[in-house]
Amino acid sequence: MVFSNLIFIYVFLPLCLGAYYALQSAKARNLVLAVFSLAFYAWGEPVWVLLLVFSAVVDYLNGLFIEKCRKRKRGSPILGVICSLVVNLGILFIFKYSAFFIHQINLLFGLTLSEPTFSLPIGISFYTFQTISYTVDVYRGKVKVQHSFISFLLYVSMFFQLVAGPIVRYESVAAEIDERRVTPEDLNSGIVRFVCGLAKKVIIANSVGQLAANSLTFEGAPASVAAAWFGTIMFALQIYFDFSGYSDMAIGLGRMFGFHFPENFNYPYISSSATEFWRRWHISLGSFFRDYVYIPLGGNRKHQMLNLAVVWFLTGLWHGASWNFIIWGVGFGVLIILEKLFLLKVLEKIPKFFSHIYALFFILIGWTVFYFTDLGELGACLGAMFGVGDIPLYDEVTKSAFLGNLYLIIAAVLISAPISRLLDEWLNTAERRSGGAFAVIGTLRTVLCIGLLALSSIMLVGQTYNPFLYFRF
Repeated sequence: MVFSNLIFIYVFLPLCLGAYYALQSAKARNLVLAVFSLAFYAWGEPVWVLLLVFSAVVDYLNGLFIEKCRKRKRGSPILGVICSLVVNLGILFIFKYSAFFIHQINLLFGLTLSEPTFSLPIGISFYTFQTISYTVDVYRGKVKVQHSFISFLLYVSMFFQLVAGPIVRYESVAAEIDERRVTPEDLNSGIVRFVCGLAKKVIIANSVGQLAANSLTFEGAPASVAAAWFGTIMFALQIYFDFSGYSDMAIGLGRMFGFHFPENFNYPYISSSATEFWRRWHISLGSFFRDYVYIPLGGNRKHQMLNLAVVWFLTGLWHGASWNFIIWGVGFGVLIILEKLFLLKVLEKIPKFFSHIYALFFILIGWTVFYFTDLGELGACLGAMFGVGDIPLYDEVTKSAFLGNLYLIIAAVLISAPISRLLDEWLNTAERRSGGAFAVIGTLRTVLCIGLLALSSIMLVGQTYNPFLYFRF
């Protein structure tokens, strides 16, 4: 099940909210959320619920083992961490990477080893990282052990962020799992955030995503230079509004149930360098690799460039078992290393406009690499973008698609900048200073929220193109 689904919006979510608010104790509410979360996950692939529960059991026991070793001062608590890494990364490798590596071995040595054909369990990359981070943080003494399995299962399986993040650390929700209170402000803020995320996904991401698919689906090469660039720009907008819209919905849902999740995006397309872009994009993943890979390897203190190379290779590999993702990750790693060495000093001295163009150029090239899992198609698209071969500058189909969707494209570009946030802050300030004279603003927000929900629902009835890009990771 996905959030941009009429059954979820008008059946699953109201039932879950009703059952949740009908109870008073935190334990009973945790049980309700855990049951609904498992039902949510089982909607599409019931068998993988067992894998999710198994992963939760393993790290629940690892946490108890680490605590037991410390209390009795016997045994080695590091064994709990090793067990977590071996089991979780082993499962992740089997389901996500084994087919890719066996295929490469077959190609390299001319073998015919059987390649696994099972599907990838949805969200496995996200909940695997969450359970690992819990065990590591228990070992480090950053969090207390969770003794209630239901509460720990809830942490692992929360449907709000289970299948596509953000990656939530246990330390950020530990207190709220044990005891939380939902205020009217939380509920209202959560609903607004969810609806805005839904609109970003359904109204913008799906629309520009269809334009991207039309331009980047080709035989031999894109129709023109303009088609290659137009398709890439549309995909850049799609993946931002798709993933940030999902994160908004996840954060909003969390607020409805009393959880406060960290932000996952901070207007990444206003960045002036690749380094800044990755501080603003998928923040929870970047912070995970920083705290659990980069810093333990030595961080900035020793072998910084090697540490960065390792992190960016793993970042690419995390996104998928395909060479294009590895190239994408390593490419950004090289660019960020160059920025650390000297490029950032150059970028600081030139006008902001040019550093912004520099960042957008490499971000778009990166999204081109990200889009094509077929390296032949990737090469053809990159060649078309730079006019390689006998390819026209533009074509009528792309021109018509651009002009016919100009208002949508302009709106998407503007919303991807912090204009709406600045406007909202200005309105909130005006309302406070007026002593309630601008209370009509709240009514307008409510009307806008209802309108966005209605429009999104109408579009969902008629849309057949409704993917969630990060589900496959």
